[in-house]
Amino acid sequence: MPAPHGGVLQDLVARDAPKRQELLKEAESGQLTQWDLTGRQICDLELILNGGFSPLDGFLSEKDYNSVVNESRLADGTLWTIPINLDVDEKFAKSISVDQRIVLLQDNEIPVAILTVKDIYKPEKQIEAKKVFRGDPEHPAVSYLYNIAGEYYVGGSLEAIQLPQHYDYPGLRKSPAQLRSEFESRQWDRVVAFQTRNPMHRAHRELTVRAAREANAKVLIHPVVGLTKPGDIDHHTRVRVYQEIIKRYPSGIAFMSLLPLAMRMGGDREAVWHAIIRKNYGATHFIVGRDHAGPGKNSKGVDFYGPYDAQELVESYKHELDIQVVPFRMVTYLPDEDRYAPIDEIDTTTTKTLNISGTELRKRLRTGGPIPEWFSYPEVVKILRESNPPRSKQGFAIVIEDSFKVSRHQLSIALLSTFLQFGGGRHYKIFDHKENDSDLLALVPDFIQSGTGLIVPKEWSSSAVNASNVYKLGASDNADIKLENVDESIQHIVQKAVLFLEDNAFINF
Repeated sequence: MPAPHGGVLQDLVARDAPKRQELLKEAESGQLTQWDLTGRQICDLELILNGGFSPLDGFLSEKDYNSVVNESRLADGTLWTIPINLDVDEKFAKSISVDQRIVLLQDNEIPVAILTVKDIYKPEKQIEAKKVFRGDPEHPAVSYLYNIAGEYYVGGSLEAIQLPQHYDYPGLRKSPAQLRSEFESRQWDRVVAFQTRNPMHRAHRELTVRAAREANAKVLIHPVVGLTKPGDIDHHTRVRVYQEIIKRYPSGIAFMSLLPLAMRMGGDREAVWHAIIRKNYGATHFIVGRDHAGPGKNSKGVDFYGPYDAQELVESYKHELDIQVVPFRMVTYLPDEDRYAPIDEIDTTTTKTLNISGTELRKRLRTGGPIPEWFSYPEVVKILRESNPPRSKQGFAIVIEDSFKVSRHQLSIALLSTFLQFGGGRHYKIFDHKENDSDLLALVPDFIQSGTGLIVPKEWSSSAVNASNVYKLGASDNADIKLENVDESIQHIVQKAVLFLEDNAFINF
């Protein structure tokens, strides 16, 4: 088993356990300034406290930050590729000072650590964006940097009160020390780690088994359950999928643990970071995929990273990383032989192959199309269909424009009565709301998510509801269900709405 990065596992929870009660008392005294951690900061903090980010024992000082941005190293020369910062707004930054102690809170109420401020600095975000993430303003990390992250960074050391509280999958959230102990108890001295933020299918199972065979190692399925790319499948669905996949490995060859990481989608630099983290968790080998941790393409269709940039950068640091890189080898299904094989070993001009892309899979989930057993296991498909129902099972909201001449109340009743004729198991509801009733409007995404068909007699402001499957019914230029004029009859309007829902597969006749 490799030594932790930097030589020592910085398990701050274990280190500070003897003084935990003193720290908790200090945190709850009301004498310390408080900072409510963001979602990303909670993920970063947990991996500092449990040693996953060894050798870090706090948020980066300005000296370390500048060195990481420009040289991919901490100030002492240790390899480290991603800045780990406590970003704050200007008001907070101006209210604190060096050597001040700040209690860090989860959900604005759970004290998890105390930070002793070393420095407060304003980063050159343009340089960070360019050097760490290559500068494209459409890159999700660059967008986060400019539009969400605070203007100032606070560096300093941490003292652990407790790890952030998780109420889901407590038995699957192993710290580096726990996972290392698990490997020792199983006498696993060679472990290949697999990073994923997506559901796993038969091809993933095949490539991890092949990697284990080639390295004569066991398999650690180590999925990210912190923050991933916007639009990714939620981690609850993915964990249920992983729990099914793990059953498909030979007994005693695979283990799963969840990683509370906030991904930056930083491509090659992030791949090195991922390798360091897996080394801290005790892995000896790490699978680096094609376009590893890349966010794909920008709006012009240009890739943010080259397909093999990550593999090449990790390989260039292999002597410092002390973890062996296993390049991802794409596998494909051979229907005539009923098996998977690496595509680079197949002559595709003479051998029939089958594959389903991520785009095609999402389409089949959306339409209820078939997903064959050669691609994924039935139990996995069932889980994905539960979380990604076809359009005929999805909810929606039809918002009636205010400009109608006919009674919007009667139109709502007519739409409800018509929809109820069709059955199909969907619940329909007239959703009447008052102006700017934010608490009530906040329920709209939940209704839609649960499969309800909402009929909304009154418009809301464009920023009041952020939900998919919301359609405007009216005669304006931006109406989704377009009428010729505002004084059409209720019968004509209802027919337009019904045909729109059929065209968009919400109703099947």
